[in-house]
Amino acid sequence: MQQIQLGNINIEVEHKDIKNIHLSVYPPNGVVRISAPNRVDLDNIRVFALNKLSWIKKQQETFKNHDRETPRDYLTKESHYFLGKRYLLKVVEHDQPPHIILNHSEIVLFVRPGTTTAKRKEIIDEWYRSELKSMLPKLISKWEKVIGVQSNEFGIKKMRTKWGTCNTEAKRIWLNLELAKKPVECIEFIIVHELVHLLERSHNDKFVSYMNEFMPKWRMYREELNRIPFSHIDWKY
Repeated sequence: MQQIQLGNINIEVEHKDIKNIHLSVYPPNGVVRISAPNRVDLDNIRVFALNKLSWIKKQQETFKNHDRETPRDYLTKESHYFLGKRYLLKVVEHDQPPHIILNHSEIVLFVRPGTTTAKRKEIIDEWYRSELKSMLPKLISKWEKVIGVQSNEFGIKKMRTKWGTCNTEAKRIWLNLELAKKPVECIEFIIVHELVHLLERSHNDKFVSYMNEFMPKWRMYREELNRIPFSHIDWKY
């Protein structure tokens, strides 16, 4: 995978055994990719991209201004996601401490009468955090063995612009709380991405080579992350 830069727009370029150049702008944050025939060099690809620059910017602006997930009211029959599956929320009022039960098609939220929307959101977010926290140690350990690295700790927090980060000096990984809504393979993709940073800090060819080695289908999982609704989270690579 090669890259070209047009101002502040980074374009990923992949040569394939195809006849025509294909330009795509992907949600959620307008990642630009070009698939080009093997015979076409980067200079010609750059000229092609320059001619399409206004279209690229228009598509990116559309993604920027579009809410990928409608605001939640945390009411019965509202759709919510957990590990990539869509569930219907069922709110049950009772005079006991709040808790959540997950069944085959519903997330059942037990709350006290009069619980505000903000509090319902807080309860569900904490449930997401707890579920994610319980599954991450096993997944991180699995991939540390595959990659041959060792992280010191991990944390979960809300991030508006990244799925994960890695402090390479402290060997600390942070993962976005929103990942609790994604399929497990997408969570693993972010884990692998951050662990690979312990081998290579930059997103250069060496980094991509590591990703290809340890998780050959990582691009597919990245696309999956972009397809499932989420709230104002941009995948930055």
